[in-house]
This record gives sequence, C-alpha cells and structure tokens, in this order.
Amino acid sequence: MFSKLKLLFKDTVIYGSSTILARSLNYLLVPLYANKLSTFDNGVQTIIYANIALANVLFSYGLETSYLKVVSDSAHRDRDETQLFSTAFITLFVTSTLFAISIALFAPLIAELIGLSAGDFIFVRYAALILWIDTLLVIPFAELRLKRKAVQFAIARVVGVIAVVVSAIILIVPFHVGLPGVFIAEAFGSLISLLLVIPVFRQFRIFFSTLQLREMLRIGLPYVPTGIAGLLIHLIDRNILIRIPPSEIQRIYGEGYQASDIVGIYGRIAAFGVVLQLFIQVFRFAWQPFFLQHAKDPEAKRLFQHVLSISTLFTMFLALAATFFVPDLVRYHYSDRFYLLPPRYWIGLSILPWIFLSYVFDMISTNLSAGLLITGNTRYLPVVTFAGAAVTALFCWWLIPLSGMDGAAYAIVAGTAVMCLVMAWYSLKVFPLRYEWLKLFLLLLAGIALALIQFRLAPGLSEGGPGIALKIAMLALYFAFAASLFRQEVTLVVVKVGNKFGWK
Repeated sequence: MFSKLKLLFKDTVIYGSSTILARSLNYLLVPLYANKLSTFDNGVQTIIYANIALANVLFSYGLETSYLKVVSDSAHRDRDETQLFSTAFITLFVTSTLFAISIALFAPLIAELIGLSAGDFIFVRYAALILWIDTLLVIPFAELRLKRKAVQFAIARVVGVIAVVVSAIILIVPFHVGLPGVFIAEAFGSLISLLLVIPVFRQFRIFFSTLQLREMLRIGLPYVPTGIAGLLIHLIDRNILIRIPPSEIQRIYGEGYQASDIVGIYGRIAAFGVVLQLFIQVFRFAWQPFFLQHAKDPEAKRLFQHVLSISTLFTMFLALAATFFVPDLVRYHYSDRFYLLPPRYWIGLSILPWIFLSYVFDMISTNLSAGLLITGNTRYLPVVTFAGAAVTALFCWWLIPLSGMDGAAYAIVAGTAVMCLVMAWYSLKVFPLRYEWLKLFLLLLAGIALALIQFRLAPGLSEGGPGIALKIAMLALYFAFAASLFRQEVTLVVVKVGNKFGWK
C-alpha cells in the first residue's frame, strides 16, 4: 500500500510543480491587470472568464473523465486505444467548432444575458476562440495523464502559460492595448499548448465509432450538469454581483462604485484562492487515474482513508496560513512603489477567510467522488452538485443585497459544505468506507477557532516581527494538534519525504 501511496505522491509532485509554476506565472497578471486596468475593466474580464469556465463544461461535456474511464477499462479488454482516442477527438472537434460559431454569431445577445452591455460583444467572441482551442486540448491532455507522461503534460501547460504572461505584458504595458490584450494573450497561450501536444496525435486515425461514443457519453454526460453546478458554486456569485442594484452598492460601499467595479474587486480578491485551488487541482490530476487503477486492490479502502486524511490536513493548514498572511501581502507597499492590489481593492479583503474555507470542503468532495466513479454511479453526481449550487444561489440572492461581497463569500461556504455532505451520503452508500470523521471535524473546528482568534487580535497586532511571530506560533500549534490527531498519516508522509531527501 505504501508503495502505491508513493506513486500517487510522485505524480502529485510532478503535476504539482508544473501547475504551481504555471499558475504562479499566470498570477503575475493579477497585479498587472489590477494596476493597469480599471476596476470596471477588471469586472468585465471577471464576468467573461467566469462564464468561459462554465462554457468549458458544455464544450467538453464530460468526455475527458469518460475517456479516462473507458481507456482504463480497455487495457483489461485488449481494445484498440487508438480508436477511442480518434473517436473522442473527432467528436470534440466537430461539436466545439459548432458551439464556437454559434457564440460568435449571437455575441451581442450573450453579452446582455451575462450582465454586460451589448457593446461588449467583442469580448464574447474572443471567449469563443479561447473555448474552441481549449477544447481541442482536452483529449490530448487526458491521454498524457492516463499514460502518466506527467513531464510532457507539464511542459505543454507551463510553456502555454509563459506565452500568455509574456504576450499580455507586451500588449498591455508598451502597446497599451487594454482589455482586448487580456483575451488575445489567453488565446495565444492556448494555441502554443496545442502545438506542444502535437506528438500525441501520432496515434490519431481517421476513425469514428458511434458505439464507442455512446459508451463515453453514457459515462460522461452526467458530468455536464455536475460540472456546471460545481462551477456555479464558485462562479454564480459573480453573475449575481453584476446585478446588484446601485442603491445597495452605495449603501454598502459608498459613492464611486458601479456593479462592474464591485465584480472586478471581488474577482481580484477571490483570485487569491489560487493558493488552495492549486493544491486541489494538482491533487485531482493525480487522484482520478490513481483511484481508477487501484480500486480493485484488497487494501484500496484503507488506502483511500489515508489519502482523505492527509489531503484534508494539508488543505486546512494551507487555508489557515493563507488567512493569516495573504491580507498582509496585499497591503504591503513593495519598494514604496506598488501594491499587489491598489488600495481601492482592499474593501474586499474580508472575503478571503471564507473563500479559503470553501476549498477545504472542495478537497473532501474530490476525495469522496472516487466512490461514485469507481462503482459507476455517476447518476448521483448531478444531485450532489446541484444541491450545492442551489444552496449557493439561494444564499447569494439573499445575502448579496445585504452584505455585498461578504454575502457572496458566505454563500460559497454554505454551498460547498452542502455539496460535501450530500457527496458523502451517496458515495458511502454505494462504496462504504470508514473515514475518520470525528478527527476531521475536530481539525476543522480548531482551524476556524484559530482564524477567529487571529481576526480578533488583528487590530492590535503590529505588521512587523511580533505579529508574524504570533501567526507562525499559531500555525505551529495547529499543526501539532493535527499531527496528534493523525499520527499514522503524518508519520507516513514524514518517512516518505525523509527517504526522498536522504534524511535519517
């Protein structure tokens, strides 16, 4: 079992290094956009990108996950994987082309539907181009993950992001292209990634099988409503914030703000959730192929129990550390010349602890989803995620007019928590497994308690050494408590890391 955990950790490190590097490079654009574009333009970009994320689910309609599942099964049936690859790619190429053309044709109407003016239609057309190229990457990237070619996967992702960052800086700083430069750079980066995965197409053949497609759709289609609902939990807040009445904006934030300004501020602050999002994304890349390959092992359930405990512990620790230090990093005046986000954005810093907490529930749900996919009960996934999305939407409609950005953050926590509970209900029903629920609950309570203590003490803490020392001490206390709860798991990680670096 330990050797298999080591395999998961190895893939996670490779995927993690590349993803962290890629997202770190990409995150350089956040202060660039915040300092070089208006809050209004940032709001437009936030709304477009939020809806790109939603449209991505429709463009790929679950074929990535179903392709992983079907090809994994085919290895035990002596089926031709080349035919599966060709069928999946041809299908996505045809449908994504049709979808992109439709979006381009109806761009002015779509702009109004998502809360923008019809005059912003050009950005919707840019989005259609980005969606089309990204969809062509779905099957090649899935193939690289399945064959555990993590290095090639990493190169394609990182180089693509470098292309985005470099081109965005050039277009916005010296050429002053403004908001269109954001979308042009994104499309260019996706195109570079596509060029780098061309070697994967050596196995492509002019072949299409309706039977194979039907099999993949049977598994993948339930992921469409599931994926949309899952994204809505984190994105519906933007789409409701853009519709907040001017009178409520003035009451909560005073004069000088429009709805797009509030969305721009909220989007840039919430983007710091990348600290947790990265960890979960990295884990998910390695986790899906891992549990599919080891689901039938005699020790699988004990193995999955350890994975949930370890991943939740580290996610909660990261969430607490980010809660303590990210606001200080945002407000710090670097070289007395610039801030990560200008002071106009600081009215949104109060949402950060809630954004970080929501990702803890995301990590638990990611672990629990294994039971539904292993047993083929993907029909429960729409119920799980729609429950979370419905709660998020309900709380957003209720709380955003009352509390603005803070209300949106509260709603996200409520939605992810409900999704986690419903996922646990269905997953354990079809794939019974004894997790350490009491310990995980105590871990969560301890983290929330320390975050509240820090919040109460924050006004009296200095920004220098004493304040930092106190936060570090609180983090050390939390880790000691977590290690006492999960001694076996922490010992396992320490031993593996020690062996990796030759520690005695």
